[in-house]
Amino acid sequence: MEKDYVQLMEDLRNSVIDSFTIDSDEFQTFQVEYHKYEFRQSLVGIAKRGGTVEYRRKPK
Repeated sequence: MEKDYVQLMEDLRNSVIDSFTIDSDEFQTFQVEYHKYEFRQSLVGIAKRGGTVEYRRKPK
């Protein structure tokens, strides 16, 4: 089952969730949606060991 990346970003932006993680095998697919996302500047990605990236809201 593929993740709904736009919904994850919306949920994060609207404080429904605190963070979400993207694995290295899905990163390229996620990036397509991320670059189209209007509010991407409100999110920050933090690289983790093993090739995963954790996305959170950008601190104000």
